[in-house]
Amino acid sequence: MALPFELFVATRYLLARRKQVFISVISLISGIGLTVGVTAVLIVLALMTGLQGEMRDRLIGAAAHVYVRKAGGLDLADQEVAKLLTVPHVVGASPTVLGYGLAQSGGASLPLTVKGIDPAREKTVSNIASSMIKGSFEALAAQRDGALAGILIGKDLAENLGVTVDDTIEILTLEGPLTPLGPSSSRRAFRVVGIFSIELYEFDSAYGLMDLGIAQRILDRARPDYIEVRVDQLFAATEVANDIPRRLGEDYLAEDWILRNKGLFDALWLEKMAMSIAIGLIVLVAAMNIVASLIMLVMEKTRDIAILKTMGASTASIGRIFMLQGLIIGVVGTGSGALLGTSLIYLLDHYKLIRIDLSVYQITNVPFKLQWVDFAVVVVVAVLVSFLATIYPSRRAARLDPVQALRYE
Repeated sequence: MALPFELFVATRYLLARRKQVFISVISLISGIGLTVGVTAVLIVLALMTGLQGEMRDRLIGAAAHVYVRKAGGLDLADQEVAKLLTVPHVVGASPTVLGYGLAQSGGASLPLTVKGIDPAREKTVSNIASSMIKGSFEALAAQRDGALAGILIGKDLAENLGVTVDDTIEILTLEGPLTPLGPSSSRRAFRVVGIFSIELYEFDSAYGLMDLGIAQRILDRARPDYIEVRVDQLFAATEVANDIPRRLGEDYLAEDWILRNKGLFDALWLEKMAMSIAIGLIVLVAAMNIVASLIMLVMEKTRDIAILKTMGASTASIGRIFMLQGLIIGVVGTGSGALLGTSLIYLLDHYKLIRIDLSVYQITNVPFKLQWVDFAVVVVVAVLVSFLATIYPSRRAARLDPVQALRYE
């Protein structure tokens, strides 16, 4: 099938040898620049989206979707849990107490976040039970008379303390009853009944879970601090948090996971945008090269343009020739970048090629996840920028006077 006239001429100008090879080199550089730019932007977007999603999933796996407090305290925790389970979208609720202390074993002494839980209800609000790598989550509730109370600790904390299942550790807290000399300390021995791994450094290196009643005693708490709530849809948490005070009363205070981790996710989003804009400048540089190559091509093809016009080619047709030439460079460069970018993203994610500092980013390797919306936006913007770069050169070619052009040839 014959190509349209404008497209035929545009492809001939791109593929044919020119007297000025320099123009061909600039066109090639423009295409390579677009390829590199699109590839880089796609990889950055996939990196930041994957990192944000991975951290979100692990944070939510280790914690609840909504945290509920009540003015005056949660005196009747069982009744409060029953009320919360009547709120739409709520699928689980569990009372919790949180405090801080030191975990000691042998010569090691490490900071510990003490979390008191109801073992039966905790399964409905977090993934701790399914994250056990040693011991048993159920052992936390199966306390024998006269035996040491059980505790679940994170994998990294266990390694740093040099303990495993059935070993004994001591928990020192400074939140005991108030005395004339200040808060009294409390020291109690616990038996490690299980070790979990959320694969989130903050939890695996510093959290210890114990029975709610025991945690209240060693932390000197008369009632739970708050109730953790889980919803059936992750992004329904904000709706549920707003709905709880309306349904149960204004004395209930609810905070969803998005608000609780707002600083972290805002920082990740800002970093994603900043990196994308910075690397996206590569696409603009490539677009400027397209402008330069087309302008020089118009100068080189002045005689050809004049001949085409004298043979009957319209002004619009001449403009479309150079517009199509720039679009071909843009589409080929963008398509190559999209193919190369998606291929690299798959390899980097599948083989976990980039490792990062666990203590900083909470995870051991960089996950890559390319959303189709990000892919579409990058491709469309790259092609659009390429098209805009053709407007000035094509209009200059279209306005060329054939008489003046042939007079000086």
